[in-house]
Amino acid sequence: MSELYTRNFCIIAHVDHGKTTLSDRLLQQTNTVSDRVLTAQHLDSMDLEKERGITIKSHPVTMHYKAKDGITYKLNLMDTPGHVDFSYEVSRSLAACEGALLLIDAAQGVEAQTVANAHLAFAQKLKVIPVINKIDLPSANLEMCIKQLEDILTIPEEEVILASGKSGIGITDILEAVISRIPPPRWTEYKQPRCLVFDSIYDSYRGVIAYVRMFSGTIKAGDMMLLMSTGQKAEVKEVGIFMPKMEKIASLGPGDVGYIVSSIKEPSDIKTGDTITLANKAATEMLPGYKEVRPMVFCGLYPIDSNDYEKLKAALGRLRLNDSAFVYSSESSVALGFGFRCGFLGLLHMEIIQERIRREHDVDIISTYPSVIYKVKTYAGELMEVDNPVNLPDAGIIEQISEPTIKASIHIPNDSMGDILAMIMEKRGTVDHTDTLDANRVMLTCALPLNEILVDFNDRLKSVTHGYGSMDYEPGEYRVSDLVKMEILVNGDPVDAFASIVHRDKADGRGREFCERLAKIIPPQMFKVAIQAAIGGKVIARDNVKEMRKDVTAKCYGGDISRKRKLLDKQKEGKKKMKQFGKVSIPSDAFIQVLKNQ
Repeated sequence: MSELYTRNFCIIAHVDHGKTTLSDRLLQQTNTVSDRVLTAQHLDSMDLEKERGITIKSHPVTMHYKAKDGITYKLNLMDTPGHVDFSYEVSRSLAACEGALLLIDAAQGVEAQTVANAHLAFAQKLKVIPVINKIDLPSANLEMCIKQLEDILTIPEEEVILASGKSGIGITDILEAVISRIPPPRWTEYKQPRCLVFDSIYDSYRGVIAYVRMFSGTIKAGDMMLLMSTGQKAEVKEVGIFMPKMEKIASLGPGDVGYIVSSIKEPSDIKTGDTITLANKAATEMLPGYKEVRPMVFCGLYPIDSNDYEKLKAALGRLRLNDSAFVYSSESSVALGFGFRCGFLGLLHMEIIQERIRREHDVDIISTYPSVIYKVKTYAGELMEVDNPVNLPDAGIIEQISEPTIKASIHIPNDSMGDILAMIMEKRGTVDHTDTLDANRVMLTCALPLNEILVDFNDRLKSVTHGYGSMDYEPGEYRVSDLVKMEILVNGDPVDAFASIVHRDKADGRGREFCERLAKIIPPQMFKVAIQAAIGGKVIARDNVKEMRKDVTAKCYGGDISRKRKLLDKQKEGKKKMKQFGKVSIPSDAFIQVLKNQ
């Protein structure tokens, strides 16, 4: 089939606006998947995706559609995630397309990630087709949606398609618009073969399988391919397309989206965003990829049972294969033993990885308090990056510490404005400007320190706005801040698993809260144990663990009080001696409880 009759497109939208349901309808309409086999969220293969109702990995699929002009077109669709943590998945799907369906929920209107994803598509010079989905909802407000599209994204009303993925309204209109508005594959006239790697998975039998979009030339089994970023060569074993399961074909041609199985066995050898060409007809220019993703949030992951260390290591290795944004390295802690320092794109990404380790690999884990990358400048002029509070150098040699910020767009109802502004101030953020979206909603553009939004910001945003608030963010600049390392001392000994980097103004309250919680969780000891929060050598908060007390006067019946006092003094001496030499054993479940309740 000529590449003139091929269309490559993806579906982009805010989380929960119906992308996956719409792709199910498209699969049904084009008879790619028979009604007998079709399941809800058909392209979401992970249990976690089905349970949470979100897409985590983007899934390609090839469909054939006979248009009204009688020609059968080949349509390559990418279903992408909507959550802000997975925008890197969206950007790499966009790099493999010529057009995008921009989905808007008829009841919710244009949300934070709708705007962010639309700008990603505009930046890649893609043709954007606006689709207002869920028009059959009783709360649908089409006028509002159209006005927001015109005002916020400057998309004219006549381009809008009305649809419902659930009841199948407007599906034919969408398919016809894809054919008429999205251009045929670009860059096909380039002389040498070139294809873009937009994802890769690891198969224990076949090695690394690269998901590719062919731009020019053809690739077939038996060819010797060349990875342009590293210069590595490998033999192509098999090529195929997704229908939506993998189907082997003779060759991939211009405009095709498919997979390549090669002799490469090491996942780290194939980088997402790389260009594959043929060794005997090598291209000179790489395809424009997209920016390399860098983890923003770090935490330590430790097995609850130390015997599971190797199992955890294998689990992290396997997750790394299919997720280029996830990184890890080994570390050890006095309190928790051996584990790994892991980097994630955001909190949802962290949560998903931890859940997958527990489920798919059956390893019970505990995670330390999440942290970000701080830039530290010493008086000696040395610059260093610190992602673990334990590695922060002594306060006496630090000239300044800079923390990462984010630039956030927060969409909220008007009546939540006061509460949200108070929350932003509490989190040390600043509001740059406010835009009115319509009669009921406003968009705040603000700068916030990344470490302040790590734990509860999104949950609080949802509860304050009764579920109507949404946020999208992108990394901002580094800002110098008055940050200190807060240590927790148990019986005078620092516990590295509880160390954190906090703003000086918040250290007192945070330390007090932590000491109280830990004092309740640690079981009573033989002697009074002090739990202290300290900055440098200065203690800023303290609480005590209860002590066990044997009633040594139980056998004293009557008599002079001095007999009882003598026994109590003797007990006191014993406890003092024990305190000098005794060690406090903190049970591992106390660590787990404290770190879980962060």
